[in-house]
Amino acid sequence: MRIPFFKILLTAAALQAATAAVAAPQADSAESAPAQQEIVLAGSQASIAGPAETFTGRARIDPLWSPNKDINAAGAMVTFEPGARSAWHTHPYGQRLVVSSGVGLVQEWGKPVEVVRPGDAIWCPPGVKHWHGAAPKTAVTYLTVTGTVDGKNVDWMEKVTDDQYEGKHAR
Repeated sequence: MRIPFFKILLTAAALQAATAAVAAPQADSAESAPAQQEIVLAGSQASIAGPAETFTGRARIDPLWSPNKDINAAGAMVTFEPGARSAWHTHPYGQRLVVSSGVGLVQEWGKPVEVVRPGDAIWCPPGVKHWHGAAPKTAVTYLTVTGTVDGKNVDWMEKVTDDQYEGKHAR
């Protein structure tokens, strides 16, 4: 069986690279160490109750990660009990939400309230005033990925009124 020359070259190059990687001396400084996966174990970070100043009803925030030099965004799972919601707010670098369970409501200022369900993904652009929460009779959990600018990821505003929550007024 004849092996094409280019395959021999590729195999030789792969073997050389693998051998060099195994034989390479380990770096003494953390700066030259290769990047590694980081696993934050479930339950290793305390849940946070959504503060009454910025949430109506019961909301629980389960932090997943904080912004760092590798990704300038925070991640969390946020669960709203039935009828609970955030206050109106904006994000300086935007926010992505993914509904992981339940039924939720979201609203952008001046637009109608929208119903969201598991698998729905929402993009909240930078500076766009909005709120999100649970439906009146069903809890909801969102995976949130929120960009950070100069250590800040949200600007809180007034609370959502019952009329706004019920969709009676767009504002």
